[in-house]
Amino acid sequence: MQNLHIKRPLEPKQAYQYRGRFAPSPSGLLHFGSLIAALASFLDAKAFVNNRGEQGKWLIRIEDIDPPREQKGASTAILKTLDAFGLHWDETVLYQSTQSPYYRDILFNLSQHKLSYYCQCTRSQIKANGGIYQGHCRTANYKSQNSAARLVNQYGLHQFNDIFQDDVVCNKALANEDFIIHRKDGLFAYQLAVVADDIAQGITHIVRGCDLLEPTARQLTLFKTLNNNFLKCTTPRYGHIPLAITNDGYKLSKQNKAPAINNAKPQPALVAALIFLGQTPMPELVSASVEEIIKWAIIHWQRDLVPKVFEINID
Repeated sequence: MQNLHIKRPLEPKQAYQYRGRFAPSPSGLLHFGSLIAALASFLDAKAFVNNRGEQGKWLIRIEDIDPPREQKGASTAILKTLDAFGLHWDETVLYQSTQSPYYRDILFNLSQHKLSYYCQCTRSQIKANGGIYQGHCRTANYKSQNSAARLVNQYGLHQFNDIFQDDVVCNKALANEDFIIHRKDGLFAYQLAVVADDIAQGITHIVRGCDLLEPTARQLTLFKTLNNNFLKCTTPRYGHIPLAITNDGYKLSKQNKAPAINNAKPQPALVAALIFLGQTPMPELVSASVEEIIKWAIIHWQRDLVPKVFEINID
C-alpha cells in the first residue's frame, strides 16, 4: 500500500539536539508535584549545551483534549505560575485542542494501513476477563458508531532505558494490549495525542513523573508503529522522576486536590523541589531571587543525583 501524506501543523526542528517539553492538563492548578516535573524537565533542557554552545529548548503544551475534566481559567493560571517560578518557555504554547485535523489524519492512515480497528468492549467486560483487553473485537468488523478505536499492537514494547531510572521493565501483558487511540465518546485518546504532538514539535527528550512509566511503553509502541509505516519520526528519550507521596500514600495530584503552589513566594518551593530531585542547593538560596535560583540550578543540575526510586514521601 502506498504511503499516504500527513499534513503536520508544525515542522519538526530536528537540527536542534535537545527539545524538551512540559505538558500539563488544565484540570486544575499546578501543585508541588507539578512543579517537580516542570523543574526537572526545564533544568534537563537548559543544562544541555550542544557543540555550538546552544542550550536545549523547553516547550509548553497544554493538553486540553478532555473538556469535561477542564477547570475554567486553569490554562492561563498554569502559564502564569510557570512564569512566576522562572520557568520560561522558548516557543509558542501548543494547545492540543487545535490539533484535531492532525489527529484525524493519523487515525485515518492507521485505518488505511489496517493498524487499527473498532471495539465495543466495556470496561466492566474487560475487568471481568482479567483486566487486560484480549483483542476480542479484532475480527468483529464493527463500525465507528458506539465504538472506540484500538491500535493493532504489533510490537508490545515493554522495556526501555530511562534517563534517571536506568533499565525499566513494564507489565508485559499490558504492553501487549491493543490500546485505545480514539475514545467511544468521540475524544482523542491521550496515547495518540501525546505521541502525535511529540512528533509535531520535534521533541527529543521527555522528563516526567514515574506515574507515566506504563504509558511510556505504549507510546514507544505507537512511535514504532508510525515510524515503520507512514510517518517517519525520531523516538524521544524518556526520563522519569520520583512522585511526591503524602503520609497517607497518595501522590500529589489535581485529582487528589493537592494545594496549588504560591506564585507570590516561589523561592521556598523551588528550593524544596531541587532538594526533592536530589540536588544540593545552598540554604541561602531561599533568600535569593527566582532568577538567581534558576541560574544556580541550571549550572549545578546533575542527572545522577536524581533518586532512582518511583516514590518519595514528602511529609
